[in-house]
Amino acid sequence: MDNKHTLNADQWITNYSDALFKYTMMRVNDTGVSEDIVQETFLSAWRNKDNYKGEASEKNWLYTICKNKIIDHYRKKSSSIVQYAEADTTTNMFDDAEHWTKEDAPKEWGINYHQSVEKKEFYGILEKCKSKLQQLQQSVFVMKYLEDLDTEEICKVLGITTSNYWVLIHRAKLGLRNCLEKNWVNI
Repeated sequence: MDNKHTLNADQWITNYSDALFKYTMMRVNDTGVSEDIVQETFLSAWRNKDNYKGEASEKNWLYTICKNKIIDHYRKKSSSIVQYAEADTTTNMFDDAEHWTKEDAPKEWGINYHQSVEKKEFYGILEKCKSKLQQLQQSVFVMKYLEDLDTEEICKVLGITTSNYWVLIHRAKLGLRNCLEKNWVNI
């Protein structure tokens, strides 16, 4: 069966626009930018529909395009952000695998993440906390933990050094931890 003839932009919008918007909002935390990225995703998919070979589902294909649009967004944005993080002189709170060290790990929060109400509230507060990070910290955090990019790729996309990356991710983690503990754990 030729998959090129089954592609339908109206169906994409009906089936995937809300999900792609939520996916994008979680990563860029800006309604207007998220709407633009989803629109660019559909436009790019439509322009490249003849290249779709059906090796992945339409849904996965669209999500891949969207993910690339998000990365493009951060790439463009990083060129306008002039921020260099200096090396932290504080003790390193993270091990080589980027996990908290035993001494510096957050205390158990006693939250049941399997209950949908608590999970929804948590993600809402996480979004607010993430938006309080400096833009480059937010970009690094999103690309690392939501887009699952490796350090080398993040540095290349954002045009930063690996030492700059480590300082940014370190500060993002500390900022998020501090904000979550103030606004979620101790509510």
